[in-house]
Amino acid sequence: MRLLDIRNLNIELLTSDSSIKAVESANFSMKMAEVSGLIGESGSGKSLVAKALVGMLNNRWEVTADRLHFMGQDLNRMSESKRRKVISDNISMIYQEPRRCLDPTSNIFSQLEESLPDYEFSGWFGAKKELRIKKCIRLLHKVGIKEHEKVFNSYPHMLSEGICQKIMIAMAIAKEPKLLIADEPTTSLEGDTSLKVIKLLKSLNQLKEMGVIFITHNLFSITSWADSINVMYCGQLIESGLTKNIINAPKHPYTKALFDSEPDFKSRDINNKQKLYALKGTIPTLQHLPIGCRLGPRCPNAQRACVKIPEQQKIKGQFFRCHYPLQQKPLQNNWKKA
Repeated sequence: MRLLDIRNLNIELLTSDSSIKAVESANFSMKMAEVSGLIGESGSGKSLVAKALVGMLNNRWEVTADRLHFMGQDLNRMSESKRRKVISDNISMIYQEPRRCLDPTSNIFSQLEESLPDYEFSGWFGAKKELRIKKCIRLLHKVGIKEHEKVFNSYPHMLSEGICQKIMIAMAIAKEPKLLIADEPTTSLEGDTSLKVIKLLKSLNQLKEMGVIFITHNLFSITSWADSINVMYCGQLIESGLTKNIINAPKHPYTKALFDSEPDFKSRDINNKQKLYALKGTIPTLQHLPIGCRLGPRCPNAQRACVKIPEQQKIKGQFFRCHYPLQQKPLQNNWKKA
């Protein structure tokens, strides 16, 4: 049984005049206890996919999918209350801006205690309260917060962005969910703490068999432990497959450009003040998308066929959308089918 199976996911922003398609025909799947990386430039739709999965988008957004299965259950066919119950019990998310996600009117202990599952505690009221306090302390220690008493009595505006991020991580892992969605979880953290957080997520994945969707710009932080990688560009999932295959033999030019833009500090050929590789141009706005392949105006390999929308192709378990995949012969007549 797959942990997650999404087919033809579309997310549209409804405006007074028309609708803007922010995510188009995305297919995404995960096995139980799998770590899946979701990478791409800012504005590519990574966070929208995560928020759509946990039901965090408001009425301005329209989310549709041919299939939206979680642990064999079809979330699309559930009532709103049942869907919230399934998501609340099994899925947690770490958000990019933790201070905005925490309640400014409640102290940290109240918010952390609220995230604890009730079934873990039994006995009379005083004993349960003591157990819950101990559990909250252990959670804060896990994420690297030692001065728990000071943090317990504080409000979000009194703490740094880094501390708030650690608190969000503690709240997310409190229920030991089957799926943890980590949206740039180490952005606000210092280098040493960032490594500790990644090690913590690794241990939870291995010991608790917790699946992880890791959304990040830091490719090195995810390629070292992710089982699979999914690359998004301009609202489309353009390539996905096993991590080793994506790294060693990317099929889409954009995927290769992402990895080429990262400095290789192990290489002896790197020089001081050497310019990093950067793909020419900028990501287009959703209101003015290019005709055909989304990467066409920026792609170094663009040809005449690229004015047609490329279909999803599969080579040895690796999915991609490109008329002329790297290290392969051009797909003959593929543009005629689009």
